[in-house]
Amino acid sequence: MRILFLGDLVGRSGRDAAIEQLPKLRDELGIDLAIVNGENAAGGFGITEKICSELYAAGTDVVTTGNHVWDQRETVSFIGNDPKLLRPLNFPAGTPGQGAGVYKTRAGKKVLVVNLMGRLFMEPLDDPFAAAVAALASHTLGGSVDAIVVDFHAEATSEKMAFAHMLDGRVSMVIGTHTHVPTADQQILPGGTAYMSDAGMCGDYDSVIGMEKPVPIARFTRKLPTDRLAPANGPATVCGVFLETDDKSGLARRIEPVRVAGRLAPAMPAIDR
Repeated sequence: MRILFLGDLVGRSGRDAAIEQLPKLRDELGIDLAIVNGENAAGGFGITEKICSELYAAGTDVVTTGNHVWDQRETVSFIGNDPKLLRPLNFPAGTPGQGAGVYKTRAGKKVLVVNLMGRLFMEPLDDPFAAAVAALASHTLGGSVDAIVVDFHAEATSEKMAFAHMLDGRVSMVIGTHTHVPTADQQILPGGTAYMSDAGMCGDYDSVIGMEKPVPIARFTRKLPTDRLAPANGPATVCGVFLETDDKSGLARRIEPVRVAGRLAPAMPAIDR
């Protein structure tokens, strides 16, 4: 099975680029399931129902989120009725929406997608390690589901790495999001789980993590109240990761970065058709 994961969409530039490139990527890479982290898609903060619809129309199968999931107030009202939109599983019980779901590919394969949020340097939620174990209790990789992908939305690489090693051999991939910077540590761990500390963002990299430069620079240099952060709207790079799993075990066979357009050097897996 081939799965495409695109990192955090940041503002109009990032989401427009992702919507434009996703159909091409699905075709060129032979993608069975496409997952997109959309938590910064609406003006850099949160996501709307309209944007979700646009992403689904472009070929997105699942939208994950993170700490900005509630930045658009309307999300609370529709997330419970949209099974394709996930929020971190380790929000307290009673929070609207769901943090995990099983999704079918066009070929009938089942993929469990789990969305979790870290706690180091982040808003303290419930324990993501325990939440992951609980989510996997009723699913067997290569048995009840054909693949398991975990979006671990976290700041600290140490927390991401520890989390991935805990799940090594039990899931197909642990992919980090949140920092908006693609890392170069894509690998298959000893137990067969693919891992990358951060998929990067889909956004304008002539920026400070997707935001126009003057305001964050002023915050660091002057320590004074400033204007609200605004997304940079220059040409965006679409960043993500390509995963290929073993049809029998569900473990990873291959993980490679994907980078298209914008400022960053391109990266595209070679595919045998």
